Amino acid sequence: MAKEKEKEEVIIDVETAYDKTEQFFEDNQKIIIGVVAAIIIIIGGYVGYKKFIIAPKEAEAASQMFRAEQYFQQDSFRIALDGKGQYPGFLQIIDDYGMTDAANLSFYYAGVSYLHLGEYENAIEYLGKFDSDDEVLSVIAQGAQGDAYMELGETDKAISAYIAAADDNNNKFTSPVYLMKAAQALEAKGETEKALKLYERLEKEFPTSNEGRAAEKYKARAKASL
Repeated sequence: MAKEKEKEEVIIDVETAYDKTEQFFEDNQKIIIGVVAAIIIIIGGYVGYKKFIIAPKEAEAASQMFRAEQYFQQDSFRIALDGKGQYPGFLQIIDDYGMTDAANLSFYYAGVSYLHLGEYENAIEYLGKFDSDDEVLSVIAQGAQGDAYMELGETDKAISAYIAAADDNNNKFTSPVYLMKAAQALEAKGETEKALKLYERLEKEFPTSNEGRAAEKYKARAKASL
C-alpha cells in the first residue's frame, strides 16, 4: 500500500510540474517567441555579415596587400608601409580593411618594417596588435618585439619577450635562437648566473642547433667571469 501511495504521489507531482510548465509557456508565449525570433535574427545576421560583407572584404584586402608584400620581400620597407601610386601599403590596408585577416597580418608586416627602419616604438606597437594562431609567426612577432626593446635599451622587457618566444612554441628552429638572445642579454646586463642556466639549457635541449653548439663557448666565458 505504501509503495502504491508513493507512486500516486510521484504521478501527481509530475502532472503538477507539467501543468505549471504549460501554464508558464501560455503566460509568457509572446516573450518566448520574441526571444527565439531575436536569436534567429542575430544568428542569421551574423552569418549574412560574414558571407556578404566580410568574405568579399577579405578577398579584396588580400589582393590589395599583394604588392605591399612584394615591396616587403624586396626590403623596400618604407614603400611597403606607405604604398606607392595606386598600390596601398600595410598602413592603409589596416585602416581600410580593419576586420579582415589581411589587416591583422599587416600589423605583423608593419611591425617588422618599422623594426628594420629603426622606428622601434612603432615596431612594438604594431607587433603587439598582431594576433594569430600561426605558431611560427606569433613567435617571430614576440621575438621581434624583443629586438625592438633591446634597441631601446629596455633590456628586461627584451629578455621577457625572448623567453616567451622560446617557450610559447618550443621547437628546435626558433626556440634556440631566442634562448641565445635572452642569455646574451642577461650576460650583458650582468646577470651571469641566469645566462649560464640558459646556455646549459641550450646545450641540453638543442645540442644539434647552431646555438646549442655555440653554447659551450659562451658557457665557459660565463663561468670564467663568475
